[in-house]
Amino acid sequence: MHIVRHPLASATPGTTHELVSLHYGTPGQGPKVTIQGSLHADEVPGMLVAHHLRSHLDALEAAGRLRGEVVLVPMANPLGVGQWVLRGFQGRFELHSGENFNRHFVNLTDAVLDRVMDRLGADAAENVRLVRGALREAVAALGASSPLESLRKTLLGLAIDADVVLDLHCDGEAQLHLYTTPQTWPGDGQLLARCIGAELALLAERSGGDPFDEACSMVWPQLAERLGPGKPLPPACMAATIELRGEADVRHDLAAADAQGIVNFLIQRGVVAPEGGVPPVLPPLKREATPLAGSIPVVAPTGGMVVFLQVPGASVVAGQPLVDLIDPLTGQVTTLGAPVDGLFFARDLRRFAVAGMSLGKVAGREATRAGSLLSA
Repeated sequence: MHIVRHPLASATPGTTHELVSLHYGTPGQGPKVTIQGSLHADEVPGMLVAHHLRSHLDALEAAGRLRGEVVLVPMANPLGVGQWVLRGFQGRFELHSGENFNRHFVNLTDAVLDRVMDRLGADAAENVRLVRGALREAVAALGASSPLESLRKTLLGLAIDADVVLDLHCDGEAQLHLYTTPQTWPGDGQLLARCIGAELALLAERSGGDPFDEACSMVWPQLAERLGPGKPLPPACMAATIELRGEADVRHDLAAADAQGIVNFLIQRGVVAPEGGVPPVLPPLKREATPLAGSIPVVAPTGGMVVFLQVPGASVVAGQPLVDLIDPLTGQVTTLGAPVDGLFFARDLRRFAVAGMSLGKVAGREATRAGSLLSA
């Protein structure tokens, strides 16, 4: 393993930040996987899983079991980690711009087409090779005048040519779940869900907001559509956001199990040689994937105290009481029901709401939402 330190652009004289990446295996030999933890810096479970993964990868490399390249970014947001304000993290939004750290990643489709359109042909494997090279060039050509732009460019540069990208996040309080694209299901997306024991997978072609994982994966189907069948281009990057339960689920037993699940996925994916030559037996899929457009938020119509009536993991029917909103001055209780039949899989960690706040999410089976499907 070798460590690379990436200096980020400075906003003011005398201040510096750097992103640290850990590199295992040999670049160009076998599949490439990039795994990063806690792009939302106040979501600590991803950092702890990366800590446990580091031990696994050290041992696997020493044993000669790596068949590909693994890039591990154990703390993907040094800017957000430094935003400690009034005894708490502000790790989701950059204080200067107000932008979500996991939004507004650049779409490189046009930049890549300009570079390779005249060089692509009927050989799909050669097309993938040329596109990956063009993606690296396009990222290198991006401007980065602010620390946030520099962070996005650096993270994208580490992942844009990878076969697999895993972005480790968490919710407020939630079951283990993941987000990926329909093209991966069935396939690598379902394989990942089985390996890590995900309780739910949410699928979307484009979720809106241009998050990191989609900047890595969606360029491939977009390019393929514009190139047409005469210049075949398979979807060569599977990217997924893994939600490692809730913010308070920072425990060694959970992180160790999650890290082992990711290692099992790397074995199944051919990045790691199985011990004794026999891959581990995988558990069955816990639940069929559902559309992200069928994940319906429970929104507070007024402010007040929040008392949940169901825990994440509950199967609910439309109208079933999920939460009481209580006005502490008038004593009025407003009971909010499940918006659809489905799985109540996540809820907010805070227990006092303002009007318009999303309190929880129920995953239904029918796609009923349109537009941007992600929270702020």
